[in-house]
Amino acid sequence: MSVATVAGRPSSRLSAETRRRAAVIGSGFGGLAAAIRLQSMGFDTVCYETHDQPGGRAAVYQDRGYVFDAGPTVITAPHCLEELFELSGRRMADYVRLLPVTPLYRLQWSDGVAFDYVADEAGLIEQVRRVSPADVDGYRRFADYARQVFVKGYEELGAVPFLRFTDMIRAAPHLARLRADRSVYATVSRFVKDEHLRQAFSFHPLLVGGNPMETSAIYTLIHWIERKWGVFFPEGGTGALVRGLVRLFHDLGGTLRLETPVERVTLDSASTASRHVVHAAGGPPEVFDAVVSNADVHHTYATLYRGVDAARRRQRRLERMDWSMSLFVLYFGTDRRYPNLAHHTILFGPRFQGLLRDIFHGHRLPEDFSLYLHAPTITDPGMAPPGGESFYVLSPVPHLGNAPIDWDAVATRYGDAILESLEPHLPGVRAAIVTRRHCTPVDFASRFHAHHGSAFSVAPTLTQSAYFRPHNRDPDIPGLYIVGAGTHPGAGVPGVVNSAKATCDTIAADFHVVAR
Repeated sequence: MSVATVAGRPSSRLSAETRRRAAVIGSGFGGLAAAIRLQSMGFDTVCYETHDQPGGRAAVYQDRGYVFDAGPTVITAPHCLEELFELSGRRMADYVRLLPVTPLYRLQWSDGVAFDYVADEAGLIEQVRRVSPADVDGYRRFADYARQVFVKGYEELGAVPFLRFTDMIRAAPHLARLRADRSVYATVSRFVKDEHLRQAFSFHPLLVGGNPMETSAIYTLIHWIERKWGVFFPEGGTGALVRGLVRLFHDLGGTLRLETPVERVTLDSASTASRHVVHAAGGPPEVFDAVVSNADVHHTYATLYRGVDAARRRQRRLERMDWSMSLFVLYFGTDRRYPNLAHHTILFGPRFQGLLRDIFHGHRLPEDFSLYLHAPTITDPGMAPPGGESFYVLSPVPHLGNAPIDWDAVATRYGDAILESLEPHLPGVRAAIVTRRHCTPVDFASRFHAHHGSAFSVAPTLTQSAYFRPHNRDPDIPGLYIVGAGTHPGAGVPGVVNSAKATCDTIAADFHVVAR
């Protein structure tokens, strides 16, 4: 067991006699954000992490001078991160530096059409005009729609916990007026007619595990988030942002325990209050007033709280829900640079709707693919040795519950096929590779306990959003709270960070302390 802690605590919002203890299980972005808020609220907070480094899925791999961010690489809505530092009078800039990325994405299709997705309105309209002049007015109307959805879905409801059905009833008229029942793709198609543009403005749900053909139109708000704030990349990689958050947690007096997997949580039946006993590897059981789980939500109920009747019921309900697709991710470093690359490139294959159907509902691995290519050295050359380039390429694939693929048998061949498809964009790439590794759905299942190897937890469909998503506070197990992709509002860095805000607001109300 490795324990990272810093002595000395700032003045608490709870007196010494009434200080409560909180356990956070998992140090992903949601877990770290919750731990920081809890510590700022005056809880003695211990964050447990299974692995030898913090960050959960935002792990870092290094080899031969190449640095690879394993998980999220698109940072939007930086204010939700800045707020974590401002709670204690600190500045994020003193801990980590965010670098703007432009274009936000470069989109390329197999028929040769390209589109630079930028944040400024004039530049974006010029890109629309270049692809389809007839769709300029339609795009303007779509952008206004996305702005309205952003105001309601993000600014007003994004960090509000939906704990009661009446919360959903109050939001229903607004959601109905915005036609949240329509899919993102169907909504975009009402405004623009060119198929390239329809795909350009509807691919975003894939970044949070959703099928654009099925995910609620509420997720068009991502377009306005990017228009409003842009896209960023932390200097030193996403891992540098994780390290900044860990340093903040330490500065507040929090305790992070690395290489300390939680094996089980039991309820203290001898206590009149709701107390949770955390059984972690390498140490004695510890008692806490509240547990915040940033673990996979199915793992939380099926394994961590096994034996608790309410957890067993929750597990069965989760197993009837739809889960997001999984991912095949190939990390590779080259001994040469590639000019004219964008930091983020989306490479659309010849199929769109058919491929999505195969990814989300198929029972085999599709032979074709659409890809996301991440080239961090475009923004931060320090992610690779001088003269080299660091990449990862991501291909959405079916989760193991839909397609139980033998990934040990097919992974290398699948990676080779992806690299071959990249040759027109990265000439000579296969010969230039000096380091390579991959991550499959089996890795998501084994390393992160992800149900079905799902990369983004419960799928973000309309009937699995807000109140219908696993709640930020468990309704039947007092003292158990959830953060991360599996609860409201959902996946993505802003989503999981805002889930921590919604959850900690609930904890503050339950424990009668000031929310932070």
